[in-house]
Amino acid sequence: MQKLYPDAATALDGLLHDGMTICAGGFGLCGIPERLIDAIEAAGVKDLTIASNNAGIDGVGLGKLLRSHQVRKMISSYVGENKEFERQYLSGELEVEFCPQGTLAERCRAGGAGIPGFYTKTGVGTKVAEGKEVKQFDGEDYILERGIRADLSIIKGWKADEAGNLIFRKTARNFNQPMATAGRICVAEVEEVVPVGSLDPDQIHLPGIYVKRMIVGAPYERKIEFRTVRERA
Repeated sequence: MQKLYPDAATALDGLLHDGMTICAGGFGLCGIPERLIDAIEAAGVKDLTIASNNAGIDGVGLGKLLRSHQVRKMISSYVGENKEFERQYLSGELEVEFCPQGTLAERCRAGGAGIPGFYTKTGVGTKVAEGKEVKQFDGEDYILERGIRADLSIIKGWKADEAGNLIFRKTARNFNQPMATAGRICVAEVEEVVPVGSLDPDQIHLPGIYVKRMIVGAPYERKIEFRTVRERA
C-alpha cells in the first residue's frame, strides 16, 4: 500500500468534510502538523471540532483555522497564548470544552484502544466535573471521562519509513502519539522518509499500522513561541 503522498492537499483528498472531528498533535508550536493545517485552511471546511492541547498562537498552527472561523468547538487544556481564541470564546463564537492535559491525552489513548470511558480523580470538585457521572472507588470520588474518537488525526513526526513506522523527535512526541491512534484515519507529516528496514524496530514510537497517509513537510521554519534573552551585563 502506497502511503506517501506528494503534498498535504493530496494526502487529505476525500477525507475532509464540514462538521468533522479532528485530533491534532502538537504542544504550542512544538510538533504541530503545520502543512496539514495549511491544507485544511485552504480546503475551507467549516464547523470543525478539534481536539488539541491548545490552538497554537495567533495566526500560527491551529490559530490559522480560528482566524478563518472554520472551528466550531475546541477540546483543549491550555489556551492562554491565543488572543483570537480568547476573543471568540468570550464572545460566544467558539464552543470550548476544557480538559486537563493528562485527561485529554488519556481520552485520546482510550479512544484509540477501543475504551469508551474511564474514571479519574482529576477534576473532582471543580468545574471539570460538572455534568459528569461521579462514582466512588475505595471511598473516594472519581469522574467519568469519555474516550475521544475522531474522523481524522493529523500529526507531525520526525522520521518514518515507507511503511509509515514513525519516530518522534524529543519533546515533539508530546500529544502526537495518542492523537494518532484516536482517529479513524491518521495522516502524518514528517521531516524525512527512509526505506523499510532502515529504522531500529526498538526505536519506533508509532507503528505504521496507524498511519494511513503521509507527506514530507520539510523544510520547516523553526518558530519560537517566546524568545527570552538575558540583559547584557
